[in-house]
Amino acid sequence: MTDSLTDRGGGWYRFRDTWVLPATPKAVFDAVVDLAAYPLWWRDVRSVSQVDEDTAELVCRSRLPYALTVRMHRDRQDEHEGRVRVLLSGDLEGTLAGALMAVGSGTRLEITQEVEARKPLLRKLDRIARPVFRINHALMMRRGHNGLRGYLRASAG
Repeated sequence: MTDSLTDRGGGWYRFRDTWVLPATPKAVFDAVVDLAAYPLWWRDVRSVSQVDEDTAELVCRSRLPYALTVRMHRDRQDEHEGRVRVLLSGDLEGTLAGALMAVGSGTRLEITQEVEARKPLLRKLDRIARPVFRINHALMMRRGHNGLRGYLRASAG
């Protein structure tokens, strides 16, 4: 669920999402840091290529007629504290961070993204298409949440 969304304009966006997942924090953490497996559970992630030990390149495409190519470079990965953070470059630049907390028999994953759209098409259309980009983001995150829930259930069973 998207809790809040704010932006600074000019191609800058800040997104906050909360996912409640039916698995332990360790299982969620392991799934979140395994970028190579994202296409198995998140249909908007079309491909993942390992660049080096700490960097992967993802190609994402949702319902809008363009793909985003983003490099994710590991900045922080602390399973004990339940924290992950990657630096983004490419069509989106900025940060993506996650905080995991046990809730009941599951896990709450708080996701914060602070990004600047660098893809020329997105920057050009920012003023008029910003509401569409917000909706697209929310739908993509919903599909990711649903996909990860199913993936975790299948892994546990």
